[in-house]
Amino acid sequence: MFDLKVINSVVQQLEEERGIPREKTLEAIAMSLATAYKKEYGKKGQIVRASFDSNTGGVEFWQVKIVVDRDQVIMEGDEEMGHKELKDADVEDIKIRFNPEQHMLIEDARKIKKNTEVGDELIFPLEAKADFGRIAAQTAKQIIIQKIREAEKVSVLAEYGQKQDQIVAGIVERVERGTVYIDMGRAVGVIPYEEQIPSERWKTGDRIRAYLYAVEESPKGVVLKLSRSHPKFLAKLFETEAPEIASGTVEIKAIAREAGSRSKIAVVSHDPHIDPIGSMVGQRGVRVSTVTSELSGEKIDIIEWNEDAALFIEEALSPAEVVSLELDDSSHRAIVTVTEDEQSLAIGKGGQNVRLAAKLTGWKIDIKSNGGEELAEADGAEEDEEIVTVEEVKDEIAEKAADRVINGAAAETSEKIVAEAAKLAKKK
Repeated sequence: MFDLKVINSVVQQLEEERGIPREKTLEAIAMSLATAYKKEYGKKGQIVRASFDSNTGGVEFWQVKIVVDRDQVIMEGDEEMGHKELKDADVEDIKIRFNPEQHMLIEDARKIKKNTEVGDELIFPLEAKADFGRIAAQTAKQIIIQKIREAEKVSVLAEYGQKQDQIVAGIVERVERGTVYIDMGRAVGVIPYEEQIPSERWKTGDRIRAYLYAVEESPKGVVLKLSRSHPKFLAKLFETEAPEIASGTVEIKAIAREAGSRSKIAVVSHDPHIDPIGSMVGQRGVRVSTVTSELSGEKIDIIEWNEDAALFIEEALSPAEVVSLELDDSSHRAIVTVTEDEQSLAIGKGGQNVRLAAKLTGWKIDIKSNGGEELAEADGAEEDEEIVTVEEVKDEIAEKAADRVINGAAAETSEKIVAEAAKLAKKK
């Protein structure tokens, strides 16, 4: 009846290539045979089970009957009483209709097996059949396919569940509406637009690495949620390059990242003989260069973490030199003073440096020059803060003064102009 050589070959192939246990495949075959038997030879309500021996090819069929108490079921002839009970009863008390092909009363069951209890199952052998019709065979085929898919889904979930929060690699399958779909072998990886590095462009066939942050089930199978902009992707890249990170000797305490542009990482060493920054940078900068190349040239600032908030904020604002720093614990705000020469470094292009420093430290940071002007403010929020520079204030002052000259107000004292300019700067 069965070609055992082909069956065993398929079972072995499924186990090796798809990770489906041999027992699950044989269980699917047995279930499909039971379904085909019931479809071809069974009766309505009948519970049929089968066992398949992969060594001999033998198949055995059984009918299963569930032991019930008379009070749990509606017997034939009790329909009117049953309808009344159904109307008045709670949901938990609703009775089922007795089916002799599916149920057996407790008193009858104990005639066959003395220690039988309500809810037990009694098994009765059925006549073995070898010939099944086309519809029954097609039904059996669908059962096998369904069960194999379910087993494969469980296997994939278990495999990639262990890889969650790790870096995985795959081949770009397609790019659709900004979303990158990746062939991961046994599952599909997805990188949404917001999880990509803005400057990167991918095409079909490219090999790509990303951070696996979620494993989800979908009607089409298992979907792997991937990211290249996640801060942990940066951390895992350094963990791959620096053995000190992997061993825990050097720890990454905080990361502030604007993917594809610039990142700041705070690290600390648990061994006084190991330099945490040197471990991250590597000999001649080879480690940090490798990570930068993977991130399409993203600039990375590595600083040493410090329990002292003031020292930590000073380090976070590097490469700018801080003249003085005041902390307001009540508002969790730091007022940082820098020289005019260092103001552009402290603020950064578009306020990026102070913004990343605020995200890294968790403190709101106000930047001021040693001349007293407030240059920038950042609170570590995700949105970009409006940055007001000294140059912009000076431009406003000059424009205002020019307007007064044109309008015949040139005789106004310089003190008044300065006072108005100061108000304008304060508003900014």
